[in-house]
Amino acid sequence: MTKKALRNQIKVYRAMNDWTQEELAHQVSVTRKTINTIENGKFVPSAYLALKIAKSFGVTVEDVFQLEDE
Repeated sequence: MTKKALRNQIKVYRAMNDWTQEELAHQVSVTRKTINTIENGKFVPSAYLALKIAKSFGVTVEDVFQLEDE
């Protein structure tokens, strides 16, 4: 069985919106450190937080997060 990893495009969407990690964190009511650890693949967000992040960018969860083979 192939191991899966959750990849994300948070940095890309932040750049498209010209947002800092701090600004995104404020939008979704978490700390900058939380956004940083998610962005760097060290923490998997809850479904609720993933939805909030995607909604803040105006896109779907699948646009921001992808499940890929490691």
